[in-house]
Amino acid sequence: MSLHNLKPAVGSTFSKKRLGRGEGSGSAGTSGRGHKGAKSRSGYSKKIGFEGGQMPLQRRVPKFGFTNPNRTEYRVINLDIIQKLIDDKKVKEITLESLIANGLASKNDLVKVLGRGKILGSVKVKVNKISLSAKNAIEKAGGSFELINSNLASEEVKISKDSIVKETKKETTKEAKKETTKEAKKETTKEAKKETTKEAKKEITKEAKKETTNKSSKETKKETKK
Repeated sequence: MSLHNLKPAVGSTFSKKRLGRGEGSGSAGTSGRGHKGAKSRSGYSKKIGFEGGQMPLQRRVPKFGFTNPNRTEYRVINLDIIQKLIDDKKVKEITLESLIANGLASKNDLVKVLGRGKILGSVKVKVNKISLSAKNAIEKAGGSFELINSNLASEEVKISKDSIVKETKKETTKEAKKETTKEAKKETTKEAKKETTKEAKKEITKEAKKETTNKSSKETKKETKK
Protein backbone atom coordinates (compact mmCIF):
# COMPACT_ATOMS: atom_id res chain seq x y z
CA MET A 1 0.00 0.00 0.00
CA SER A 2 1.26 3.46 -0.91
CA LEU A 3 -0.11 6.98 -1.19
CA HIS A 4 -1.29 6.63 -4.81
CA ASN A 5 -3.63 3.69 -4.12
CA LEU A 6 -5.16 4.76 -0.76
CA LYS A 7 -8.96 4.73 -0.66
CA PRO A 8 -11.64 4.68 2.09
CA ALA A 9 -13.16 1.43 3.30
CA VAL A 10 -16.07 0.01 1.38
CA GLY A 11 -19.40 1.47 2.60
CA SER A 12 -17.82 4.26 4.66
CA THR A 13 -18.56 6.98 2.08
CA PHE A 14 -21.53 7.65 -0.18
CA SER A 15 -22.60 10.34 -2.63
CA LYS A 16 -25.12 12.99 -1.63
CA LYS A 17 -28.75 12.50 -2.73
CA ARG A 18 -29.43 14.93 -5.61
CA LEU A 19 -32.98 16.39 -5.42
CA GLY A 20 -35.12 17.82 -8.22
CA ARG A 21 -33.13 16.29 -11.07
CA GLY A 22 -35.99 14.85 -13.14
CA GLU A 23 -38.54 12.07 -12.83
CA GLY A 24 -36.06 9.35 -13.56
CA SER A 25 -33.94 10.22 -10.51
CA GLY A 26 -36.73 9.12 -8.14
CA SER A 27 -36.81 12.42 -6.17
CA ALA A 28 -38.25 14.98 -8.56
CA GLY A 29 -41.31 17.23 -8.35
CA THR A 30 -41.66 17.70 -4.58
CA SER A 31 -38.02 16.67 -4.01
CA GLY A 32 -38.89 14.31 -1.17
CA ARG A 33 -40.90 16.92 0.79
CA GLY A 34 -44.38 15.67 -0.08
CA HIS A 35 -47.41 17.83 -0.91
CA LYS A 36 -48.28 21.00 1.04
CA GLY A 37 -47.93 21.54 4.78
CA ALA A 38 -45.38 23.50 6.81
CA LYS A 39 -42.62 20.95 6.19
CA SER A 40 -42.85 21.37 2.42
CA ARG A 41 -42.18 25.14 2.62
CA SER A 42 -38.81 26.79 2.41
CA GLY A 43 -37.43 28.16 5.66
CA TYR A 44 -39.20 25.55 7.82
CA SER A 45 -37.50 24.68 11.11
CA LYS A 46 -39.17 22.61 13.80
CA LYS A 47 -39.48 24.35 17.16
CA ILE A 48 -37.99 22.34 20.05
CA GLY A 49 -40.82 20.63 21.96
CA PHE A 50 -43.42 21.40 19.26
CA GLU A 51 -46.18 18.74 19.20
CA GLY A 52 -48.26 19.83 16.20
CA GLY A 53 -50.22 22.51 18.06
CA GLN A 54 -51.35 20.52 21.09
CA MET A 55 -50.18 21.56 24.56
CA PRO A 56 -46.50 20.49 24.72
CA LEU A 57 -45.08 18.41 27.55
CA GLN A 58 -43.08 21.24 29.15
CA ARG A 59 -46.33 23.22 29.55
CA ARG A 60 -48.50 20.28 30.63
CA VAL A 61 -46.29 19.30 33.54
CA PRO A 62 -47.23 21.01 36.87
CA LYS A 63 -44.71 23.53 38.16
CA PHE A 64 -43.70 24.10 41.79
CA GLY A 65 -40.97 25.89 43.72
CA PHE A 66 -38.48 28.34 42.30
CA THR A 67 -34.73 28.84 41.91
CA ASN A 68 -33.40 31.78 43.87
CA PRO A 69 -31.47 34.07 41.47
CA ASN A 70 -29.53 35.54 44.42
CA ARG A 71 -28.38 32.18 45.78
CA THR A 72 -24.78 31.51 46.81
CA GLU A 73 -23.44 28.32 45.25
CA TYR A 74 -20.53 26.41 46.76
CA ARG A 75 -18.12 23.78 45.47
CA VAL A 76 -18.68 20.92 47.92
CA ILE A 77 -15.66 19.00 49.24
CA ASN A 78 -16.31 16.10 51.63
CA LEU A 79 -14.05 14.60 54.29
CA ASP A 80 -13.43 11.42 52.30
CA ILE A 81 -12.00 13.50 49.41
CA ILE A 82 -9.71 15.36 51.85
CA GLN A 83 -8.54 12.03 53.30
CA LYS A 84 -7.81 10.77 49.78
CA LEU A 85 -5.72 13.90 49.10
CA ILE A 86 -3.81 13.31 52.36
CA ASP A 87 -3.15 9.66 51.46
CA ASP A 88 -2.33 10.02 47.75
CA LYS A 89 -0.89 13.54 47.41
CA LYS A 90 0.49 13.99 50.94
CA VAL A 91 -1.42 17.28 51.27
CA LYS A 92 -1.10 19.02 54.65
CA GLU A 93 -3.19 22.12 53.88
CA ILE A 94 -6.50 22.33 52.04
CA THR A 95 -6.87 25.67 50.25
CA LEU A 96 -8.49 26.84 47.04
CA GLU A 97 -5.07 26.69 45.31
CA SER A 98 -4.48 23.06 46.33
CA LEU A 99 -7.99 22.08 45.18
CA ILE A 100 -7.45 23.83 41.82
CA ALA A 101 -4.11 22.03 41.43
CA ASN A 102 -5.87 18.67 41.96
CA GLY A 103 -8.75 19.52 39.61
CA LEU A 104 -11.41 19.72 42.34
CA ALA A 105 -12.29 23.42 42.00
CA SER A 106 -11.89 26.44 39.74
CA LYS A 107 -10.55 29.88 40.57
CA ASN A 108 -13.99 31.52 40.99
CA ASP A 109 -15.48 28.81 43.22
CA LEU A 110 -16.54 29.22 46.84
CA VAL A 111 -15.60 26.05 48.72
CA LYS A 112 -17.63 24.39 51.46
CA VAL A 113 -16.49 21.33 53.43
CA LEU A 114 -19.15 18.76 54.39
CA GLY A 115 -18.95 15.79 56.74
CA ARG A 116 -19.37 12.74 54.49
CA GLY A 117 -16.83 10.02 55.19
CA LYS A 118 -14.05 9.94 57.78
CA ILE A 119 -10.80 11.85 58.23
CA LEU A 120 -7.85 10.31 60.07
CA GLY A 121 -4.93 12.65 59.36
CA SER A 122 -4.48 16.15 60.77
CA VAL A 123 -4.81 18.87 58.16
CA LYS A 124 -5.25 22.64 58.07
CA VAL A 125 -8.36 23.69 56.15
CA LYS A 126 -8.86 27.18 54.69
CA VAL A 127 -12.24 27.39 53.01
CA ASN A 128 -15.25 29.70 52.66
CA LYS A 129 -17.67 27.61 54.70
CA ILE A 130 -17.73 24.42 56.77
CA SER A 131 -20.46 22.28 58.32
CA LEU A 132 -20.59 21.52 62.03
CA SER A 133 -19.99 17.77 61.59
CA ALA A 134 -16.95 18.41 59.34
CA LYS A 135 -15.55 20.95 61.80
CA ASN A 136 -15.85 18.53 64.72
CA ALA A 137 -14.26 15.68 62.73
CA ILE A 138 -11.28 17.83 61.62
CA GLU A 139 -10.66 19.11 65.15
CA LYS A 140 -10.98 15.56 66.55
CA ALA A 141 -8.32 14.35 64.08
CA GLY A 142 -5.94 17.07 65.30
CA GLY A 143 -6.47 19.50 62.45
CA SER A 144 -7.68 23.09 62.30
CA PHE A 145 -9.89 25.21 60.06
CA GLU A 146 -10.10 28.85 59.00
CA LEU A 147 -12.83 30.75 57.16
CA ILE A 148 -11.14 32.87 54.51
CA ASN A 149 -14.10 34.94 53.30
CA SER A 150 -14.57 38.11 55.37
CA ASN A 151 -18.19 38.47 54.23
CA LEU A 152 -19.08 35.10 55.73
CA ALA A 153 -17.24 35.98 58.94
CA SER A 154 -19.23 39.23 59.16
CA GLU A 155 -22.42 37.23 58.59
CA GLU A 156 -21.51 34.95 61.51
CA VAL A 157 -20.85 38.02 63.68
CA LYS A 158 -24.23 39.42 62.67
CA ILE A 159 -25.91 36.12 63.52
CA SER A 160 -24.23 36.07 66.94
CA LYS A 161 -25.26 39.70 67.56
CA ASP A 162 -28.83 38.93 66.54
CA SER A 163 -28.90 35.94 68.88
CA ILE A 164 -27.60 38.10 71.76
CA VAL A 165 -30.25 40.74 71.04
CA LYS A 166 -32.94 38.07 70.99
CA GLU A 167 -31.75 36.64 74.33
CA THR A 168 -31.74 40.10 75.93
CA LYS A 169 -35.25 40.75 74.61
CA LYS A 170 -36.41 37.43 76.06
CA GLU A 171 -34.88 38.27 79.44
CA THR A 172 -36.48 41.74 79.48
CA THR A 173 -39.87 40.31 78.58
CA LYS A 174 -39.55 37.66 81.32
CA GLU A 175 -38.63 40.32 83.89
CA ALA A 176 -41.52 42.52 82.77
CA LYS A 177 -43.92 39.57 83.08
CA LYS A 178 -42.63 38.81 86.58
CA GLU A 179 -43.09 42.44 87.66
CA THR A 180 -46.61 42.59 86.24
CA THR A 181 -47.55 39.34 88.00
CA LYS A 182 -46.14 40.64 91.30
CA GLU A 183 -48.08 43.91 90.98
CA ALA A 184 -51.25 42.01 90.09
CA LYS A 185 -50.82 39.77 93.15
CA LYS A 186 -50.31 42.80 95.39
CA GLU A 187 -53.42 44.49 94.02
CA THR A 188 -55.48 41.34 94.48
CA THR A 189 -54.30 40.92 98.08
CA LYS A 190 -55.10 44.58 98.85
CA GLU A 191 -58.58 44.26 97.37
CA ALA A 192 -59.18 41.03 99.29
CA LYS A 193 -58.12 42.72 102.56
CA LYS A 194 -60.41 45.68 101.88
CA GLU A 195 -63.34 43.38 101.18
CA THR A 196 -62.71 41.36 104.35
CA THR A 197 -62.50 44.54 106.47
CA LYS A 198 -65.73 45.86 104.94
CA GLU A 199 -67.54 42.58 105.65
CA ALA A 200 -66.23 42.51 109.21
CA LYS A 201 -67.45 46.08 109.80
CA LYS A 202 -70.86 45.22 108.39
CA GLU A 203 -71.18 42.19 110.68
CA ILE A 204 -70.16 44.25 113.74
CA THR A 205 -72.73 46.94 112.92
CA LYS A 206 -75.41 44.27 112.40
CA GLU A 207 -74.65 42.68 115.78
CA ALA A 208 -74.69 46.07 117.50
CA LYS A 209 -78.08 46.88 115.96
CA LYS A 210 -79.45 43.53 117.09
CA GLU A 211 -78.28 44.07 120.66
CA THR A 212 -79.80 47.57 120.80
CA THR A 213 -83.12 46.29 119.45
CA ASN A 214 -83.16 43.42 121.96
CA LYS A 215 -82.47 45.80 124.89
CA SER A 216 -85.18 48.22 123.78
CA SER A 217 -87.71 45.39 123.43
CA LYS A 218 -86.87 44.07 126.91
CA GLU A 219 -87.27 47.56 128.48
CA THR A 220 -90.65 48.03 126.81
CA LYS A 221 -91.87 44.68 128.09
CA LYS A 222 -90.85 45.57 131.67
CA GLU A 223 -92.68 48.90 131.53
CA THR A 224 -95.83 47.24 130.26
CA LYS A 225 -95.78 44.72 133.16
CA LYS A 226 -95.55 47.48 135.72
